[in-house]
Amino acid sequence: MTFTEPEAPAVRRTPKGLLIGGLLVVFVIAGFISGFASSAPDGLEKVAGDEGFGETARDHAFSGFFLADYAVRGIDNERLAGGLAGVIGVIVTLAVGTLLFLLISKLGPRSGDPT
Repeated sequence: MTFTEPEAPAVRRTPKGLLIGGLLVVFVIAGFISGFASSAPDGLEKVAGDEGFGETARDHAFSGFFLADYAVRGIDNERLAGGLAGVIGVIVTLAVGTLLFLLISKLGPRSGDPT
């Protein structure tokens, strides 16, 4: 007679838990950690300034948009304005991605359709 170790109970992982954890991480990064990002010019702005043509730049068509320049216009606290813009961006991105997923899944081939 041989002795075998009893099997450990299987840990049940659900996609729901992974989704909630992922969303939590994304919102913390977008809403809080983004407030500590560097305020130095990005690569394109730096090169334009170094090469002397930064002053010739013109505003784009969406420069008056309330989320222009990575911050919510009208909020004086720079970190809060940037964090809120990040959260709004995440929500919009998730909404558009979810709508596209639902649209594509509705238009895709059915299980009984020949491929």
